[in-house]
Amino acid sequence: MVRRNKAKQLSDGEIERFMAAAEALHRSIVDPLISTQCEHYRSMQELHAALLKTVRDITGKDAAFIKWFGAGSA
Repeated sequence: MVRRNKAKQLSDGEIERFMAAAEALHRSIVDPLISTQCEHYRSMQELHAALLKTVRDITGKDAAFIKWFGAGSA
């Protein structure tokens, strides 16, 4: 049996593929127009927060696919 040393971080190509998949997941989370009072909405918000944290942890930056539309601090 061959023992291989595994990489300690993702390669640039793997990060690009991850970011493309993260952007697709982001769109599938924010596109549905559902009531903010329902359980599905709250669950989707939790998933979205986890996605954004993971993107930040992996890339060291905020997700480039997020558009803030001027709301928030500059």
